[in-house]
Amino acid sequence: MKTPLLQFTSNGIYCEKAGVYLDPWKPVDHAIISHGHADHSRYGHKKYITHHKNVPIILHRLGEINVTGKEWGETFIINNVTFSLHPAGHIIGSSQIRVEHKGEVWVFTGDYKTENDGISTPYEPIKCDTFITECTFGLPAFKWTPQAEVLENINNWWAENKAEGKTSILFGYSLGKAQRLLKYLNTDIGEIYTHGAIENMTEVLRPLVDFPKTTLITRETKKEQLLGNIVLAPPSAHGSTWIRKMVPYVTASASGWMTFRGARRRRAIDKGFVLSDHCDWPGLLQSIEATGAEKIICTHGYTDIFSKYLREQGYDARTEATQYGEEENETALASKSTAAI
Repeated sequence: MKTPLLQFTSNGIYCEKAGVYLDPWKPVDHAIISHGHADHSRYGHKKYITHHKNVPIILHRLGEINVTGKEWGETFIINNVTFSLHPAGHIIGSSQIRVEHKGEVWVFTGDYKTENDGISTPYEPIKCDTFITECTFGLPAFKWTPQAEVLENINNWWAENKAEGKTSILFGYSLGKAQRLLKYLNTDIGEIYTHGAIENMTEVLRPLVDFPKTTLITRETKKEQLLGNIVLAPPSAHGSTWIRKMVPYVTASASGWMTFRGARRRRAIDKGFVLSDHCDWPGLLQSIEATGAEKIICTHGYTDIFSKYLREQGYDARTEATQYGEEENETALASKSTAAI
């Protein structure tokens, strides 16, 4: 029986012919990394290959590692297997990984989204025989409102809170979502303050994107300084003493999970904005059709439901278990912050 070009093993997604893993979840000798979120770029590999825009991100998060940066579409050959990285549109520096051997092509998406967020290189469909797709939001209920409309609503919310003399606290993941929000916050309304985890990551990315001015919240920051302004914080900061000292405040979260009112209620958030760095249902289906792939492998998310739907549409679709999560691990990042008031 022919060995698949990519196999799902206990260490991660493995290309046996090249001796290389894609986003492995256990330490390996050679790893090709799709993007900088903690569930895809882990510490402990001997050698890393990733897009050059992702290099400063994983150096910041993982410390001193042996990493090589590649450009979009640049091919590199390992043991007669040809690899290349292509934009995934998920966050800055995120890539799909194309793998080709003897005319057979597989594409591993990592995480991806089809809407252009204005700070990441836009997603580009790649023709392939087998397409490995995430299914984080693989239900028909997930259909995103255009980004411009969501961001206008966020700025209007901030202005309304300012008129009531309250601080606006907006939660978003420190890598990706926070910078996407920051890029489009209206500084005519007020000043932008940040939690340490977001400030540190944004500083890493400032050479790549023109972001507005931010001010790190420190022990010297007085809550009176924050009134009427907006605070960007990771979700892990919600409910902490760091937040409670900011009263009066109003909270909001920007996430695809805000589609469901129950998610906002469970997280005790005052306002939810539906904004995701993953594909919605139409985005997943359009992406798959654009690849021309006949075989689809579904990982992390609503895999069973989504793969069943694909089979009903005539695809050869199946699921595979991985150790990728729906979101990055913010707890570790928050613990690195020294922010306080």
